[in-house]
Amino acid sequence: MKILAIDDQKLVLIPLEVRLKELGYDIITETSALKGIELFDSIKPDLVIVDINMPETSGIEVVKHIREVRKSDTPIMILSGNTDDDIISEAFDLGANDYMKKPLSLQEVCARTKRLIGVPEIDNKGKKYDDVLIQQRCVGVVIPCYDEEKRLLSKEFTDFIVKNSGYHLCFVNDGSKDKTLEVLNDLRKGREDFITVYDCEKNGGKAEAVRLGMLHMAKKEDLDYIGFLDADLSTDLSDFDDLVKTIETSNYMIVSGSRISRMGADITKESARKIISLTVNFIIRKILSMDFKDTQCGAKIFHKDVIDIAFKDKFVTQWIFDVEIFKRMKLHFGLEKAKEILCEQPLKRWIHADGSKLSMKDSIKIIGQLGQIAWHYRK
Repeated sequence: MKILAIDDQKLVLIPLEVRLKELGYDIITETSALKGIELFDSIKPDLVIVDINMPETSGIEVVKHIREVRKSDTPIMILSGNTDDDIISEAFDLGANDYMKKPLSLQEVCARTKRLIGVPEIDNKGKKYDDVLIQQRCVGVVIPCYDEEKRLLSKEFTDFIVKNSGYHLCFVNDGSKDKTLEVLNDLRKGREDFITVYDCEKNGGKAEAVRLGMLHMAKKEDLDYIGFLDADLSTDLSDFDDLVKTIETSNYMIVSGSRISRMGADITKESARKIISLTVNFIIRKILSMDFKDTQCGAKIFHKDVIDIAFKDKFVTQWIFDVEIFKRMKLHFGLEKAKEILCEQPLKRWIHADGSKLSMKDSIKIIGQLGQIAWHYRK
């Protein structure tokens, strides 16, 4: 039994393709609606699975071609994030057999496929996909890595991309001196569609590693949002997914994680350190003219449209480039608009990673770097 699946986002098609092949179906995927129409004419599939919102032409045109041009009664299943009642009604009026709204369970898609065209002669049940979701958006995540050979939580990352379709991880090796690059390349083997390794031969610091990774991921056309996350997973991956859910259901262009609600357990009793922390936060709020409580959390998600604004130019500081990102947004959009498109979201969970605490000397250096930012981005 042949199935033709058409969706402009390859990350959405991959888990669907893998599972339907395991069940015994012959599935062909296409990311172009126009090429999908050509394929329909040539391969004569038993079922067409199609998205609605695609750049060249919509899934509605695919349905029209099948029903009105070819006069075919081939079953059509629509998987789409488009919930417009008029579009849904039009699809059914044209002759679509099923309309499923993303995000949706991969198991349900397979069950409805069986209902529409039956079960292949060899129904390989294989492994269960109860908790795998077909998402309506695709997300790139940049993870800067420096000497992570023994600390990289590989299984946490691979388990996450198995259960959460629509994610592409980009590990940036920041000139590591150990075998981090080898570990990352091993992690990528067999997962090339979901994992990229970007290698920087020389160590340029976290700011530059994140910047290069974000610009590299911005070249991928099927990504809607791109963010960055610390390799030590001090911010949980499920928490990061919550940031994504916020940005996709709002008008925010940047959603930044905030550890402020969890800091009570981590604040040291050293009064000097506490004073410096409060001083740094005060200076940051003055520079930005915004009431940010935690600019330095290593988990942020960006709408693709603002990647160039935030990351095109090199940062002037190594440790507090996050402040520069917000400053650039303020200068580009103006203060009031920037306040509307920036969101600070408290994290549910945050684990302090060993060895990541800044010394008193480093804290004082940060104040100096804030002075650099204020001078560099002066009007």
